[in-house]
Amino acid sequence: MVRYILFTFIVLLLFCTENGIPVKAADDGSGKSVYFIPIEREVERGLEAFLSRTTDEAIENGADHIVFEIDTPGGRVDSAGQIAKLLQDLDIPTTSFIVNQALSAGSYIALNTDNIYMKPQATMGASGVINSDGTAADKKAQSAWLAAMKSAAESKGRDPIYAAAMADSSIDLPEYDAGKGKFLTLGPTEAVKVNYAKAVVDDRVELLHELGLSNAAVVEKEPTFSEEVARFLTNPVVIPILLSVASLGLIVELYSPGFGVPGTMGLVALVLFFYGHIVAGLAGMEAIILLILGIALIIAEFFLPGGIAGLLGIGAIIGSLLMSGYDLGHMAMSISIAFLVTLIVSIILFRRIGMDKGVFRHIILKEQTTTELGYVSSVNRLELIGLEGRTVTPLRPSGTAVFDNERLDVISEGGYIDANRNIKVIKVEGVRIVVREI
Repeated sequence: MVRYILFTFIVLLLFCTENGIPVKAADDGSGKSVYFIPIEREVERGLEAFLSRTTDEAIENGADHIVFEIDTPGGRVDSAGQIAKLLQDLDIPTTSFIVNQALSAGSYIALNTDNIYMKPQATMGASGVINSDGTAADKKAQSAWLAAMKSAAESKGRDPIYAAAMADSSIDLPEYDAGKGKFLTLGPTEAVKVNYAKAVVDDRVELLHELGLSNAAVVEKEPTFSEEVARFLTNPVVIPILLSVASLGLIVELYSPGFGVPGTMGLVALVLFFYGHIVAGLAGMEAIILLILGIALIIAEFFLPGGIAGLLGIGAIIGSLLMSGYDLGHMAMSISIAFLVTLIVSIILFRRIGMDKGVFRHIILKEQTTTELGYVSSVNRLELIGLEGRTVTPLRPSGTAVFDNERLDVISEGGYIDANRNIKVIKVEGVRIVVREI
């Protein structure tokens, strides 16, 4: 009887192991993989491209869970919206691990994941929409952002009132130090209390234990060097600087002999602009082709009359820049800043240097036929005044006369003078010799 019971227990144990019914391997995550992906610094288009690449890799490699380690002060609302859409479309379970702060757009990203865990010193919230100049956004933008925050919370079963309080300072939650006029910012304890965070954990080990993935294979993803450069180059503050350096370098090069440092700086800035936007997935080949066409038309303008090629070239370059921008309004503002800076410098250079140096000396005619250089339009023969001669042809009133065996074209003072009449020079004005009949 004992042997029969023991045999039955062994068979049941083997059966459970084969069919995945609660065994230790399933509880500790053995055989599973977890991807750790950082969300750091400002939320912008470069971060969106990085998250798109790494989550695609996680899907392709069959990851069982994705953990986003968040430490961001926020950033662009439009980029946060695209990242949220990316997270909502994932079929893999997702967790936000807030290691320091998830503010503004960062809190919105966290709300779009399945789980939130926080370190003891971490915070999340303070998500009011602020313009680039530090002022509050208009009511339309605020309303849209408030709806997005509430929707993100509701999509994961969280009470939307706290997400709303993060974005709307008029909501009164004094028990969480967020009375009217203050945006809600949750610490770890408060986040757990309102069921926004699952728990407070100290590190990855504790986090994986909470997720039941202690023995899972951990895969860490970091931005590549190209992605780091692209994130910097596509920063809204860096873009107008790059465009200003590019335009300034090329303008200053026009006043410099040969091709030197200013032109090189301008070309490097332009290349960096398009490199960053290509890596970030903003600029395509059509923008590059339009840029090359614009440069070719501007070069052709030096050899073609009319100015049409130059205008078309400038338009093509501006069009390529606008096509490469994530935000049309910001790109237009960046181009305007670069144009204004370039215009001011061009005026200064023109006043100080003029058109006597650089490429202008090859395309602008500087030679002048001045009297000082020995050029005269005609000889003013004042010595003829008072000289007497004889008409060869009738003067009607102009004709030909002879003075000391020299034939000259003359004009009568008044009316008709017949041929073979004596005349006298009374006035000389350049080539105009005025005579009177004697």
